[in-house]
Amino acid sequence: MKGHMPDPMTEKKSGPRAGNFSGRLRLVSAGPGVYLMKDQQGRVIYVGKAASLKKRLSSYFARTTQPDIKTGVLVKKIADFETIITGSEKEALLLESTLIKRYKPRYNVILKDDKRYPFIRIDIKSDFPCLQVVRKPKKDHAVYFGPFSSPGAVHQTLKLIKKTFRLRKCGPGPVKPRSRPCLNYQMGLCLGPCCYPVDPSEYHAIVGEVRMFLNGQIHELVGQLKDDMAAAAREQAFERAARLRDKIWALEKTVERQMAVSTDFVDRDVIGVARSGALAAVVVLLIRKGYLQTVREYGLEDEMSSDIEIIQGFLKQYYPETGYIPPEILVPEFLADAGVYNEWLSGIRGGAVHVQTPRRGNKTRLIRMARENAESRLQKKMEDTAARTELLTRLKALLRLERLPLRIECFDNSGIMGTHLVAAMVVFTNGTPDRNSYRKYTLKSVDQQDDYAAMKEVLTRRFKKQEQGGPQPDLLMVDGGKGQLNIACKVLESLELTGAFDVIGIAKKDPAKDEPHDKIFKPGRMNPVNFGKQISLLYFLQQIRDEAHRSAISFHRKKRSKAALHSALDSIPGIGKQRKAALLKKFSSMQKIRAATIDELAAAPGMNRKVAAAVQACLNRTDLNRTGLNGPAE
Repeated sequence: MKGHMPDPMTEKKSGPRAGNFSGRLRLVSAGPGVYLMKDQQGRVIYVGKAASLKKRLSSYFARTTQPDIKTGVLVKKIADFETIITGSEKEALLLESTLIKRYKPRYNVILKDDKRYPFIRIDIKSDFPCLQVVRKPKKDHAVYFGPFSSPGAVHQTLKLIKKTFRLRKCGPGPVKPRSRPCLNYQMGLCLGPCCYPVDPSEYHAIVGEVRMFLNGQIHELVGQLKDDMAAAAREQAFERAARLRDKIWALEKTVERQMAVSTDFVDRDVIGVARSGALAAVVVLLIRKGYLQTVREYGLEDEMSSDIEIIQGFLKQYYPETGYIPPEILVPEFLADAGVYNEWLSGIRGGAVHVQTPRRGNKTRLIRMARENAESRLQKKMEDTAARTELLTRLKALLRLERLPLRIECFDNSGIMGTHLVAAMVVFTNGTPDRNSYRKYTLKSVDQQDDYAAMKEVLTRRFKKQEQGGPQPDLLMVDGGKGQLNIACKVLESLELTGAFDVIGIAKKDPAKDEPHDKIFKPGRMNPVNFGKQISLLYFLQQIRDEAHRSAISFHRKKRSKAALHSALDSIPGIGKQRKAALLKKFSSMQKIRAATIDELAAAPGMNRKVAAAVQACLNRTDLNRTGLNGPAE
């Protein structure tokens, strides 16, 4: 690849306007590459690729009118641009995909965060790998399958795998020796590598079967197992043949539940797009050996991009992350640069991939099926959006808010006896959790259990003037009664933000007063808000408060546990950084280190009996319960 990858976010802002680019355009290369459009603040607002950078950029700035609304709006926002020359259009496509993930430009098609879709991970480098459910694939030596459409779908798949294939069911990491096998071994669901010698090649043969199953190659797997069963019968290995028979039955039941949608038995993905206003849905039908294996759904909010741009954005963001790319991908719109996508995806797959737009025959029926699935899911999404909007509208009316509470921020504090004091902010956007916007705070100015002082610090840090350029809430909610609410109002007054958004406080019910529900307080009002028959609105606010409470407690426990580990091990003579890391890696927790014998401690890398005896003696003198390691954090 020619050129270099600049960091547009850190470059010095420059201010040429669109009409002043003619001189710079003459210097732009006529070869392939990637261009980055920036606004006046230097933010990257669009990333694109081109077979000829000069022609593509000239098409933006040489015209007096633009061919579509999106391009017209984009050109008005452009204050500067940057180009990166590549060796080929395929390299440009790869770099474009990377930069879109990096900057998430406003005018590019961005699928909603895939972290909510689970993956199945298999560490094939391990002698005895197990299955893990993860939210985001990493660039490691593991194999990932997914994303799955929902946690329910992935757990249903795992349940079938655990019943059918004899992989270990314990947690990830090296196999820990046991004195006796677990119940899974006794039920015939695990080979028991923790207790018995198991040939890694035999174990990895089962891993290969699981990979075939997750890739949708069930028919091939069943055929392979039938051959193995026949061979076992010939060798009179009847117990093994019986296990293979049961496995075949379980897999054939899975095949029966799948719908045959084509007769050529080719692996293919079929992409469908549906849109209404700013909402759009993209679905991909995973067809393996002619059977519809599953339907995966993605959403985005983009009222200006064309269907072709949405399809291109999906191809760039979905396939680099998925565990399997089929040899054929059907799309509903013709892509002029389909050849570039073919070459790029073929390189990822390690075999030929063809992106096609069928015009006749059975494949057009598959395209229609994908579109109908997309329309169905878009309709459900629109109904869910309408329901959330209706709920927020009712909340605005009941609480007499100035604005519709599209963005709600809630704060809560956590700590024990004035130690490890923290706070958390959770954000609900359009009635749903916006986890990317969550924030956690380690309190700096409070060294005792003072909820009012803690609330004052965290709100001051959140709304101080240098941070006001970011998104502001429509509704601010603090966990606590009138006291915390008054603190919030005073902080906003000191920052000259009074009236910028609505503020409420939520307090727990008092059983001593026979209060049936939690209470919502508003500034300047003595009594809590009466929800009457609209108690569902109070439950919605309680859900937000509970999420803030969970986030704060989780952060507090993490800091407290880290401090406990630090203080307990670092005070022992002979325990340095490496020995501490070795002990934690081998035993995973302080409780297990404390329960270990001297021989077990001495067996850790870098340890000896003298240091092991010192560890045991020191930990026996230390009452870890005083650190609150196991206590609640309320």
